[in-house]
Amino acid sequence: MLCSNLGTLDRVIRLVLGLALWLWMVNTRNYIGLLGFVLLLTAGLGWCPLYLPLHLKTCAAPKTGQLAHKH
Repeated sequence: MLCSNLGTLDRVIRLVLGLALWLWMVNTRNYIGLLGFVLLLTAGLGWCPLYLPLHLKTCAAPKTGQLAHKH
């Protein structure tokens, strides 16, 4: 299973741009708009393969247990 490397804002931006590119492709019949499908796919999965070699993550770090309580 793939670990998520996209945060919420990143996913929303990819979703909006992906839909815009897809609609542009449908209206203009320009196949560059197929990049919209890539953005929609990565937004849906929450994972971007280009972030791996760049060691990027826009999601919050997972919590590793609770902090010690101060008395």
